[in-house]
Amino acid sequence: WQHIYRNRKLVMGRGGQKVTSPIVGEAAAKTVLIQGELYDVSDFKHPGGSIVKFLTGDGDATEAFTEFHGRSKKAKAMLKALPHTQASDEEMKRRAFNGREELAKDYAELRRELEEEGFFKPNVGEIMYRLSEIFLMHAIGIYLLKYTSYFYTGVIMLGIVSGRCGWLMHEGGHYSLTGIIKIDRFIQEFLYGVGCGMSAAWWRNQHNKHHATPQKLQHDVDLDTLPLVAFHSAIAAKAKGTILKAWLKLQAVLFIPVSCVLVALFWQYYLHPRHALRIKNARELTFITLRHFFIYNFVLSHLSWPAAIGTYLFYDQIAASYIFTNFALSHTHLPVTQSNQFLHWVEYAANHTTNIASNPLVDWWMAYLNFQIEHHLFPSMPQFRHPTVSKRVRQLFEKHGLQYDVRSYFTCLGQTLANLHTVGASTGKKTD
Repeated sequence: WQHIYRNRKLVMGRGGQKVTSPIVGEAAAKTVLIQGELYDVSDFKHPGGSIVKFLTGDGDATEAFTEFHGRSKKAKAMLKALPHTQASDEEMKRRAFNGREELAKDYAELRRELEEEGFFKPNVGEIMYRLSEIFLMHAIGIYLLKYTSYFYTGVIMLGIVSGRCGWLMHEGGHYSLTGIIKIDRFIQEFLYGVGCGMSAAWWRNQHNKHHATPQKLQHDVDLDTLPLVAFHSAIAAKAKGTILKAWLKLQAVLFIPVSCVLVALFWQYYLHPRHALRIKNARELTFITLRHFFIYNFVLSHLSWPAAIGTYLFYDQIAASYIFTNFALSHTHLPVTQSNQFLHWVEYAANHTTNIASNPLVDWWMAYLNFQIEHHLFPSMPQFRHPTVSKRVRQLFEKHGLQYDVRSYFTCLGQTLANLHTVGASTGKKTD
């Protein structure tokens, strides 16, 4: 069992308590398996929240740890400091590789090759282009809105660039922008706070849960979306009350024009500021405050308060529908995994993710996240490199009998809305 783990060895920090006796029975149920070692997490408070619970007691967390923490010396040191021991043959047979040893071996080899070839290295030119685009679009949008007769064109442009702040902060949150955690985190907090009015820390906590187990019931937070939307009948079945059930029956129609902006407003004015206050993140709160000061004291200062608020709501609707709709296209209409199932990291990307066919417009519109399969396999890889590595990923999938799912943009949009309609129609019905 150990030969594969040696091939993908991580450099960890000093310290730790090496347990000499095997961890079995109830004790094994409180462990996480990483690189053939069982780590006792019974008394461990994970800085990223409850995600560690998803990988405790069963399955293999090697790939998840590598992809989430490959750039973090602190995370590796924390892991090494936990009580741990080499997994017994019995535990390895039950948990290792989530039952896909050869797939794990080939995936690890592909990742090693890509890393050696520099695909995980940042590109300064790409970073400058992405940041310059955001500042330029903001400048043009403000000029059109404030100083010309193209008021609504300016609002729409500002809404789109707010969404593009969401795309770029997403890359910063995965530390795939500069590759330097502190810098990427600062860029993410600035873009998400000023550009979207939201908390980067909250996003990291929630989004990594999605990446660990996409489309897995009771694990993927992107499925836990009530009361405004339900992407699966098991979620819709939880709806209570006549009004909520009626809302969900209309969710396919309401999703883009109404539900998206309601989610954004709830995040901006309650959920995210509350999280920033709870964790005492003064920088995030400052960025969120600066956003509203700049919008109402400069961008919209020539308007009356009712007109300014109405304009802000229109701008927010454009931004929210742009980012949330596009994020929904690659997962929400696909099958789910039950809460007691454990798949291999690559299987999650293959079975519960679809790519959206590449062309220059779609690549720009979705900031290369139309390559969701590659992104889920290698979340710490700069996203502009995904088109290049996609051919090798396809070859890996073909070798192991996995579907490499590619669909057109409007096919995915239609299937997403059709799924919302079907799920909405099932509201109130019992599911297995």
